[in-house]
Parts: sequence; structure tokens; C-alpha cells
Amino acid sequence: MTDGLIDAVLRWAHVGGALVWIGHNYANFISRPHFVPFAGEAVAVDPSGNDFQARLSREHGTFRWASLLVWCTGLAMLWRAGLVADALSLRGAAVPIGLGFWIGTVMVLNLWLVLWPHQKKVLGFVSAPLEERARCSRVTFLSARVNTMLSIPLLFLMVAGAHGLLLD
Repeated sequence: MTDGLIDAVLRWAHVGGALVWIGHNYANFISRPHFVPFAGEAVAVDPSGNDFQARLSREHGTFRWASLLVWCTGLAMLWRAGLVADALSLRGAAVPIGLGFWIGTVMVLNLWLVLWPHQKKVLGFVSAPLEERARCSRVTFLSARVNTMLSIPLLFLMVAGAHGLLLD
């Protein structure tokens, strides 16, 4: 019973985090590449207040941490199924889920190492000149679209790995 509960919690956390993460990617995908007006200096973020910057900070924090939740729960489910080695090396029946894991890893790295450092400047969390903020806006625009496009094969591979497409 305990093993079943652990597996269920991992799966629901994985799916819930994926909905938050992919939902945010999709929202960025369909929105225009402008977030905060580029006039003036960056506004200090006050997490206790109800200002726009504080809400942006919370929303973007939730999105970023959801990506790590999805990645970690995915790895934990692979570990519990004894598939980590096969998935990471793309062997046997674990090829579909392994491909999904590697695409997810690229997406997490894209978010944390490309999108977020640039988005901090766009949103005014980090002070930057107007030209730099405009350049960063384009980078975040494209980076979010890359993750959204990668989520399509990722979702297919997750379902295929769990429900039928088995390669031996």
C-alpha cells in the first residue's frame, strides 16, 4: 500500500507540476514579447506588497520551481521503476521515456540558464539599460517558444513510455 501511495504522489506531483510549467510556457508562447514597460529604472521588488513586481516575482518563481519538481519527480519515478540506467542510456523499452527525460532536461536547462537570467532584466528584477532589456525580451520570447515546441514531443514520449510504445 505504501509503495502505491508513493507512486501515486510522485505521478500526481509530476503531472501537476507539468501543467503549471507547460501552461506558463504556452501563455508565453501566445503572448507578445513585451512584459513590463521599458521606461525608467528597475522597481524594487517588495514580496510582502501587492504591487505588480511582487506578483510577477511570485508567478515566475512558481513557474521555475515547477520545472524542477517535474524533473525531480520524473527521475524519482524512473528510479522507483528501476529504469534510470536504461532511460539515460536510451536502451531497450526505456527509449521513449529516456528521450522524454533528455528533452525535459534540455527544457529545464533552457529555463534556468537562458530564459530566467534574461527575463530578470526584462521584468526589472535586475537593472539593465533599455537596449539590453529589449535584447533580453527577444531572447526570452524565443526561449519560451523553444520550450513550448519541445513540450509537444515530450508529452508524446511520456505517454508512449508509460502506455504502450515499447521498443525492445
